[in-house]
Amino acid sequence: MPLFNKVSIVGTGLIGGSIALDLKKKGLCKTLAGVSLHQKSLEFAKKIGAIDTGSQSLCVIKNSDLVILAAPVSTIKEKARRISEIINNDCIVFDVASTKEEIVSELDPLFPRFVGAHPIAGSEKKGIKNAKQGLFKNTVCILTPSNKTDSKALNKVKRLWFELGAKVVLIKPQSHDRILSFVSHLPHLTAFALMNSIPGDCLNLVPNSLKDSTRVAASDSVLWSDIFFSNKKNVLTAVKVLEEKIMDIKRSLMRNDRKKLIKILDHSKARRELLNASNST
Repeated sequence: MPLFNKVSIVGTGLIGGSIALDLKKKGLCKTLAGVSLHQKSLEFAKKIGAIDTGSQSLCVIKNSDLVILAAPVSTIKEKARRISEIINNDCIVFDVASTKEEIVSELDPLFPRFVGAHPIAGSEKKGIKNAKQGLFKNTVCILTPSNKTDSKALNKVKRLWFELGAKVVLIKPQSHDRILSFVSHLPHLTAFALMNSIPGDCLNLVPNSLKDSTRVAASDSVLWSDIFFSNKKNVLTAVKVLEEKIMDIKRSLMRNDRKKLIKILDHSKARRELLNASNST
């Protein structure tokens, strides 16, 4: 039985397109509309059965009972007021942005049934052509309800992510942004910086370890500049911690302190093995 009559997704890219494919496959909505800046994206989304109708105009979202904002933070903020003027007050709205405090504070007053969401899924690739069914299976989706969040809307969004195969975790928006600055935003920032640190004449002798550790450096630059700026305070704090840890290694080398360096590396190894253990449970 469908959870929703009409679902509209603003941003039919990798995440939005993958959500659409799962909603259609699992019969979780009767009709699905997509909004994109690019007509070719809409045509492809319709071709693969991700959406029933598509438009470059927001007017297509009218009469939706669920609107999913699957666009960069700056785009969501830019379009939010216009969206609020088109949909009904009983329409549930959730976003899938990688930062939450800024989004929740701005969208809570606009949408009576808004729920902040962040599926921990995706890749360095982008666009509807990289969307796929089952992307969210065995992943985590973080929901960030505020004091204003409608409980029935929250439960329905929880149910949707459960149906998509994700484990749902509830975290405050501020806590989400602090945690993600370390476990997601800092690794991306580090990968970008690392790739820019390697001389061009070294790139023809690249081991798999470099490819593995810098995979996310191939991510969309506009999207990630958006994320860094929307979580600027937390990202800068995380960068400061990283700089201190790099300095610990640098000082060990400068002082020829092999014992200290081994201790640092062993500590890092032990913490990395905890990640392997958590993934196996």
